[in-house]
Amino acid sequence: MSDESSRASGAVVIGDALIDEIRGDGGVRELVGGAALNVAVGLRRLGVPTTLIAMVGDDEAGAHIREYLDDHGVTLISSTAPNGSSRAIVERGADGEPVYVFNEAAQRRSIRYSEQAVQAIADAGLVAVSCFPFDVPAEVDALVDAVGEARLAIDPNPRAGMLSDREEFVRGFERVAAGASIVKVGADDAALLYDGDLDALRSRLRALGVRAVLATAGSDGATLETDGAVVTAPISSLPGPVIDTVGAGDATLAAVAAGLADGTPVDAEGWRRILVRAMDVAAATCRAEGGLLRTPESLADADRGVFGS
Repeated sequence: MSDESSRASGAVVIGDALIDEIRGDGGVRELVGGAALNVAVGLRRLGVPTTLIAMVGDDEAGAHIREYLDDHGVTLISSTAPNGSSRAIVERGADGEPVYVFNEAAQRRSIRYSEQAVQAIADAGLVAVSCFPFDVPAEVDALVDAVGEARLAIDPNPRAGMLSDREEFVRGFERVAAGASIVKVGADDAALLYDGDLDALRSRLRALGVRAVLATAGSDGATLETDGAVVTAPISSLPGPVIDTVGAGDATLAAVAAGLADGTPVDAEGWRRILVRAMDVAAATCRAEGGLLRTPESLADADRGVFGS
């Protein structure tokens, strides 16, 4: 059940789109990626009409990004990219986790909101923001003006290689997050931006007026807290081994956003269903390489598509 009618349709995602240059023993591969792009594609794969607002260059990399989005049925509204398209060089660290080094375009990314972008935001049932430059006050000002009273789903998703001012990032993030419909945070966000206490971060965000907070804790599952409801879910158990955890967080946000696209649950059971479905989608995504969202129903097609982070 929802306490809102479907006053608008579809979703808009605001954030990053880039090329992952993955280096390993097998050589170098270039894949389309970016957290916001993954969320946008994930939403579309879950049946939600979606528009991505991101900076994409008029270069070969940008052409690959546009083709990928077109293949997945996502509408792109691009901002001018004076430094070309964003790129991340990805290598595996000693612990097996990916290590990212970002080019100048990614570090200096900027989003401008055309009339088309503002209209798309106004028409959307939900606006998701991920991997946004919250540490640039001018970018935050422009975002606040563009989104107006839109229902927001936010994942701060800070990247150490793109974070220029930690304190400013926290200020910008909390300014936009206050009053948001839902904010997703993980243990890595708590460690990079706060003091590492995920439960304390969840409480802090609720005190700011965030209507629902989804706290993900890796193998410990997730907790979703809202007025009158605190629900938890473990990592879903699915057939097959975990292949790659890249994109699991993006898939989680996409699944939650899809569940909220037409309205907000009115009781704990409604929130529990959204959370369990998100954990299922995240687990399925981990059973294929790359960041392309998977569902338990689509695992049979795990070798199809183009992958990215």
